[in-house]
Amino acid sequence: MDRRLTHRPHGHILTNIGCWSHDAQWIVYDTRSDAAGSRFDGTTIERVHVASGTVEVLYRSQPGAHCGVATCCPVTDRVVFILGPEPATDDWPYAANHRRGVIVRPGSHEVVALDAMCYAQPFVPGALRGGSHVHSFDARGQCVAFTYEDHVLAAHEAEAPPGEEGVLCERNQRSVGISTPLHSVTVHAAHQRNHSGSHFSALLTRTCDRPRPASDDITRAVEDAWIGHSGYRLATADTWQPALAFLGEVTNLRGQPIMEVFVVDVPSDLTIASDDGPLQGTASQRPRPPRGAHQRRLTHTEFARFPGVCAPRHWPRSSPDGSLIFFLMRDDTGLAQIHCIAPTGGTQSQVTSVPGGVTSAFSVSANGRWLAHTAEGCVCATEIATGRTLRLTEPRPAPLAPRPEACVFAPNGTQIAYVRPVLVEGVLWNQVCIVETDLDT
Repeated sequence: MDRRLTHRPHGHILTNIGCWSHDAQWIVYDTRSDAAGSRFDGTTIERVHVASGTVEVLYRSQPGAHCGVATCCPVTDRVVFILGPEPATDDWPYAANHRRGVIVRPGSHEVVALDAMCYAQPFVPGALRGGSHVHSFDARGQCVAFTYEDHVLAAHEAEAPPGEEGVLCERNQRSVGISTPLHSVTVHAAHQRNHSGSHFSALLTRTCDRPRPASDDITRAVEDAWIGHSGYRLATADTWQPALAFLGEVTNLRGQPIMEVFVVDVPSDLTIASDDGPLQGTASQRPRPPRGAHQRRLTHTEFARFPGVCAPRHWPRSSPDGSLIFFLMRDDTGLAQIHCIAPTGGTQSQVTSVPGGVTSAFSVSANGRWLAHTAEGCVCATEIATGRTLRLTEPRPAPLAPRPEACVFAPNGTQIAYVRPVLVEGVLWNQVCIVETDLDT
């Protein structure tokens, strides 16, 4: 049986990973009304104590501003989340390229800007010029990965004459980057929305405006995830390579976009520019990845019966030892199932064979043995080695079934957190729930 932790008449949304505190005592969530909707309307970041049900407000946004998508540091009491413009205005509304990452410590109610933002020239190495999103700490609690969109290029596109988008400058395309505590980044005041940040940030992925069909060129990089606790083990040496897995949009032979799984290596020094342009970008070019940010395609599904990585929206996940990357792809009957592949490439394998298919994002247990996900209105756990799936909750029909955004193992593996709609004061509200597991975690 599951246990409901929140009981108030407003929305509660979990992030796809990192919703548990490092000691598994608290679950962090935001108060957006509906993560699937188009409104980013949450006003608080909160946490609920698993044992007592006590709720604490970690941060309350200023009037007219919003916050959400909170994730915990795996080693200390810190929470990173998206903060929209404070305040949002008609000429600077909330948008994918108008948001930033901030960090709060429970009890402080004060945030520290994670990523510096510099929206006007001269652009500054280590600062972004747009909006970051879905922040996640690495296993050491040091670096933070994120997705990104560029305000400078988006503004050029908006001002371009009809039919001339991208002629004068590169396109704004979603990318993946990281922020590292190398040093803080100070930004000048040439733009009223500029601000300094505690971390040095850089984009890691390379996108292009005109992808070649059947190539590894991508137009978008999304849904990133850290690989392993220390990265993956190089095939030719007894060393470990820090890296991120992500989904990249490629173009098949028919000119159609499909999503595939990619890996990008994280260089040891993010401050060294590559030969193809400056880290901070230019007025007409995207910020460029640092030297050593090698990007590789892992999956080649274009000839499968159902090509491409599929819905529901999910983020690739890695085994703790970095030896496998898991993702969703349709089987030959058209159902979404979890598959896996090594970060060094090779043959992919199907892990789940769930009737009705997997219906949510998923997570991996700390010992690397189990996957937590939803299927057929239930919270489930699938044993990776055997593909055996266990139902952990009773099935619930839509619209009362568990939400698809998150199904997250606690750090100790004994509980799974998720959200399901519950009738509160005559209205369905998303509420945080957990289910105890008796798995050999």
